Amino acid sequence: MDTLKVGDKVPAFSAKDENGNTIKLSDYKGKKLIVFFYPKASTPGCTAEACNLRDNYTELKSQGYELLGVSADSQKRQLNFKNKYQFPFPLLADEDHTVLNIFGVWGPKQFMGKKYDGIHRKTFVIDGDGVVEKVIDKVKTKDHAAQLL
Repeated sequence: MDTLKVGDKVPAFSAKDENGNTIKLSDYKGKKLIVFFYPKASTPGCTAEACNLRDNYTELKSQGYELLGVSADSQKRQLNFKNKYQFPFPLLADEDHTVLNIFGVWGPKQFMGKKYDGIHRKTFVIDGDGVVEKVIDKVKTKDHAAQLL
């Protein structure tokens, strides 16, 4: 797993959001972008994280940030997640792991002694030129916006 680091240029990517719209990195040129990766929509930790970002969305926007959530869930699951919790930001349905692999967040994990491949919960802050400014490896799901602000 080769994760992007501070100073790395993010390779161009595109993926479908929960509504089937194509979202590209280039859509955010000149803007500060927060890309947060979460393992599975509608699970307790992922819900806490996304709701914390939703609840602080106005503050994040006022500081010039755009947000993108990404997981390997289907468009339908992402749409249900977004509608249920009324998220004001797009959720990418990266079922083929294109974006996950670009950022290097898909890889070996371990839970209760069981080893498997999955999404590592990480957040990347990208500047207007597409360069990684900050990486949060230890995301506090209930207090994630504070880590960003």
